Amino acid sequence: MSRPGRPQGLEAVEDFDVCGDLPTGVTLLEASAGTGKTFAIASLAARFVAAGTSLHELLLVTFTRMATGELRNRVRERLVTAEQGLGRFLAGGGLAPDDDVLALLAEGSEEEVGLRRRRLATALSDFDAATISTIHGFCGHVLTGLGIAGDVERDVTFVENLDDLVEEVVDDLYVLRFHNVQSVPPFTRSVALAVARRAVHNPDAVVEPSDADAASDVAMKVRLARAVCSEVDRRKRRAGVITYSDLLTRLQQTLSDPARRAAACARLRERYSVALVDEFQDTDQTQWRIFRSVFDAEHSQLVLIGDPKQAIYAFRGADVYAYLEAKDVAAVHKTLGVNWRSDQRLIDAYDAVFGDATLGHQGIRYRKVRAADGHTSPGLVGTRVDAALRLRVVPRDEDVVPLTPTGFTSRPKAREFVARDVAADLVRLLSSDARVIIRDPSGAEQGHERIQPGHIAVLVYANKDAALVRDELEEVGVPAVIGGAGSVFGTEAATAWLRLLEALERPTVPSRARAVALTPFFGWSAAEVAAAGEPQWEALHALLHHWAGVLARRGVASLQETVTLQQAMPGRLLAYDGGERELTDLRHVGELLHAAAVADKLGATALTTWLRRRIAEVEKDVDSEDRTRRLESDADAVQVLTIHRSKGLEFEIVYCPFLWVPSWIRDDDPPVFHDPANDDRRTIDLRGKDGPGWEPYVREERGQELRLAYVALTRAKHQAVVWWAGEHKGGEAPLTRLLFGRGEDGAIADVAPVPDPDEVDARLTELAATAPGCISVEEATGGEGMRWEPPARPPASLVAARFDRPLDQAWRRTSYSGLTSHIHEARVASEPEERRVVDEPPGAAGAVVSGAGDDGLAHLREVPSLLGDMPAGAAQGTFVHRVLESVDFSSASLDDELGAAVAAQLRLSPVDVGVGAELAAGLRAAIATPLGPVADGRALGSFGLGDRVDELAFEFPLVGGDVPTGAATLGGVASVLRRHVGHADPLAGYADRLDDPDLAATLRGYLSGSIDLTLQVGAGADARFAIVDYKTNWLGFDGEPLSAWHYRPSALAAAMMREHYPLQALLYSVALHRYLRWRMPGYSIERNFAGVLYLFVRGMSGPSTPQVDGGRCGVFGWRPAAALITDLSDLLDVGEPS
Repeated sequence: MSRPGRPQGLEAVEDFDVCGDLPTGVTLLEASAGTGKTFAIASLAARFVAAGTSLHELLLVTFTRMATGELRNRVRERLVTAEQGLGRFLAGGGLAPDDDVLALLAEGSEEEVGLRRRRLATALSDFDAATISTIHGFCGHVLTGLGIAGDVERDVTFVENLDDLVEEVVDDLYVLRFHNVQSVPPFTRSVALAVARRAVHNPDAVVEPSDADAASDVAMKVRLARAVCSEVDRRKRRAGVITYSDLLTRLQQTLSDPARRAAACARLRERYSVALVDEFQDTDQTQWRIFRSVFDAEHSQLVLIGDPKQAIYAFRGADVYAYLEAKDVAAVHKTLGVNWRSDQRLIDAYDAVFGDATLGHQGIRYRKVRAADGHTSPGLVGTRVDAALRLRVVPRDEDVVPLTPTGFTSRPKAREFVARDVAADLVRLLSSDARVIIRDPSGAEQGHERIQPGHIAVLVYANKDAALVRDELEEVGVPAVIGGAGSVFGTEAATAWLRLLEALERPTVPSRARAVALTPFFGWSAAEVAAAGEPQWEALHALLHHWAGVLARRGVASLQETVTLQQAMPGRLLAYDGGERELTDLRHVGELLHAAAVADKLGATALTTWLRRRIAEVEKDVDSEDRTRRLESDADAVQVLTIHRSKGLEFEIVYCPFLWVPSWIRDDDPPVFHDPANDDRRTIDLRGKDGPGWEPYVREERGQELRLAYVALTRAKHQAVVWWAGEHKGGEAPLTRLLFGRGEDGAIADVAPVPDPDEVDARLTELAATAPGCISVEEATGGEGMRWEPPARPPASLVAARFDRPLDQAWRRTSYSGLTSHIHEARVASEPEERRVVDEPPGAAGAVVSGAGDDGLAHLREVPSLLGDMPAGAAQGTFVHRVLESVDFSSASLDDELGAAVAAQLRLSPVDVGVGAELAAGLRAAIATPLGPVADGRALGSFGLGDRVDELAFEFPLVGGDVPTGAATLGGVASVLRRHVGHADPLAGYADRLDDPDLAATLRGYLSGSIDLTLQVGAGADARFAIVDYKTNWLGFDGEPLSAWHYRPSALAAAMMREHYPLQALLYSVALHRYLRWRMPGYSIERNFAGVLYLFVRGMSGPSTPQVDGGRCGVFGWRPAAALITDLSDLLDVGEPS
């Protein structure tokens, strides 16, 4: 941010002590590379839990799915070691000598320590309930959990990027605007797309100029940016898609809306009392406002941990200015001062290179740290050069590397020279006696390990450099793999797929057949193509015709497998160098083509166009995780990575060959910068290079390059090797600026002068002298023709694995329908593992009651079922469920919604449900039918979206889950029923039915299910919650019209027992009881559990639905005794008494 008056230089900040007082209020912990951010968060989580904060009150957030998985593992590991350590301590054992957190938790009386251990044990048993997620996952959870306070549509599909949609909108708007223009449009379609992407990816940015002449080209671009954003939002809602950024925006809007802010914040603070945010430098203003709105309050703790020196993801929307604002707001600002990764002498070398340099902003400075106790001595020995930081200089000599006319090193030739030098140096390293010293945390030597290729990483700034380095390494026999270097659409595999699709689009065209013959799909050489005769071409054309049919009938996935099998591709490609990489890329592109074809229903021609566009715009395809190239092998090989990909990783030795090359700043994209004249607001300047925003944009980009250099160098544990060459534009490169452009106050020049060779020698000699023995200055030689010969290894003795683990044959993952499946031919209900909902087992109709005789209820036969003409069957039951889930029962336009929902479901699954309008009318009547005492006499139509949850999924362990705590059977469930169900209960006698020998199953493992509908009746502490299950069972008889008589209370009770629905009701009641007990403060089952409702929709005819003895036809309501639910819950938890 712009902060006049901020003192120059590096302000002194106290180190954070993880064993000190627990943080309160807003605390910012400024980390450095290797200082253990994740360790600090995990330790704080354990300390908060031990101090009395329950695990579900903790919110732990990071910014990638991979980091989330690591954080979850580390937190659980910390809880386990703390709980087990305290257990050993209480049993009289000792404490781990290097675990200061455990020592702190062990202080105090035996009762205090025991209490802490119990709290940790409870947290571990409830660990699956912990909220450890990405920021997007947290926002989605909050929005769905806030109910009426949140704003997210139901049944939306999440998409990672909107590239295709943005292109579609740009194409439409561009054609609409310019299709009648006689002259050349003022800007091209590619310029329009660049403007649109900037606007969509920066939704909160100010678009400038705001005061341009309305008739000017730039004003037209401003209007385009706004129109694209508006149209993309409209089409997203229409298509039912939402991005993860939308979640952030919507939650932030909820928290800033005066009508919803107080309630939303109160619920969040009630749910979470402590928030720990990792990698905070990668946040943005929207995310920061969310955290600040919720947790910048009394009685809340917000701990932000980040390293602004590693803020390198601006192209993904990260905004380090949000971190800098939080730094000003935080009541406490401390640093993590111990580096747990690197050797002390490597840290000393970095101190000499960086000093107190500012890395792109006055508020982002390099901070000195110290090595942990185990890293004070060198961790790498036996190398040819002992220095921790090696600077290899490319000589400015025409005989070594060609020079430009002005006397500078030629960049293209220098890149090739450096790549060869990297390969040669690695051969020397791997051929030496270099060894990694293995030490325990105290620094005591435990052994050593010879340096292998897998210990080494080569980090490159640009994707194109990765292939260059990999090829040079393979040339000298050093195995290397490229890890996620660039988009897979920039590979030869993508071009090969394009040639194949073009050929399948027109399989009779000879030129396309010749082109595809040269791809890996056929593997012909140019000579073979030239020599091929008519029989070979006829065979190839016939094969293309066959493959075109496979693509048309069965899709891309089937085509890929067919081609792979028929052309024996794995064996053919893996037989030559680089084949593993090529096969990996071909499979990857095929998967992406399949996904696109399925999602957008693309045929061969459209799919070809889609791929051609992806290839053409590959340079801008930087923000899609699924399109990033995959690792072709996990064998022991040198990792060649982009610096962005390396963040968060560490390697024994790191090579940085191209930090002397300045990055290319695209001038065809509108600049995005922070405007100091507008409170550092993120701003898009559509005037491009000619606008006032260009210079600050370039400055910010150059600042990020300095941070990239910091990230690259700090991946090393023991040694880093860096190259420098004096090329013409090298003064813009990060390494040149660090070495030759640093001022007295640590400020780094935007452009440093490229010194002459004598000045280079003097400066680097001076630098090495500031860290004696830590830095070496060497002359790069460009390679010596050596090859690496891996040391011979004796063949491993192979022994067939023996399976000697006992199998627990009683364990299973089951559901209500699984427990009753051998009773019914068809599976019943709506369990999550089933793809359909079956309400009517075959042969069930009319099996319970007879139509003969007069039971005094003949008048009920005069009330016809409004859904009597709907065919019976599983598909119809599923159809009705999906329609009811998709409508708002309380909507003023419910009739229209039902009609639209029925029509939409018919398009998705053309099921025979009779006349669609009659189905909608029948469901409308069911929604208007009063539900009886369980719902306080209300109908479904009186419950809004905020009072319902559809398809509430659950899973809970049966008698211990994986580790048995006892034994239970359905017979035991029957015994519980007999104790609590009296003779007057409508389900009296079901216990005998449950004792059916065919149901004598052991309950062990996990039970899962999904409740059709959960209703909230009432509000506040007295709110009651009811389980609702929809049923479409046909209870009539052949030859007579369906009526209310068939759904009278006695018929419903008989149907319930026949189909074992009471078992379903009881299991779902236990699930809801446990959920409410966990989530609802002050929960009481007597007060807050309403009961269960089975709605047989064919028997529900609206407000006038007949009643019999107080029970309404079509509605089976039951409120099991509270003791029945709690005793059954206990039975399923610990088993039956011995």
